[in-house]
Amino acid sequence: MALQHVFWDWAVFGGIIVNITCSGTAFFLIMNDQPILGFIAGYMFSLPYNTLVLVGVWRSAEKFVGERHLANCARIITVIGMIMLSVT
Repeated sequence: MALQHVFWDWAVFGGIIVNITCSGTAFFLIMNDQPILGFIAGYMFSLPYNTLVLVGVWRSAEKFVGERHLANCARIITVIGMIMLSVT
C-alpha cells in the first residue's frame, strides 16, 4: 500500500478516531466505577491498532520510491504519535 495512504488514512485519521473512541469509553467507564473495564477499553483495544499501524507505516516507508527524508519523517512522526496516543 502507498505510504501516503497508510500514513494519512490509517495512522493520522484512523488513529485519531480509534484512540479518541477508546479514551472516551475508558473515561466513561472509570467515571462509572468500572476502572478495570476502563483500562481494558483504553489500552487493550488501542494498543494493537497502534502497533499494526506503526508496522504498516514502517513497511510502506521501506518501499517508498520518493525522497527518503519523507519516508523517514513518516516513520518518526508515526512512532512519536502512536506512543503519545497509546500512553494518553
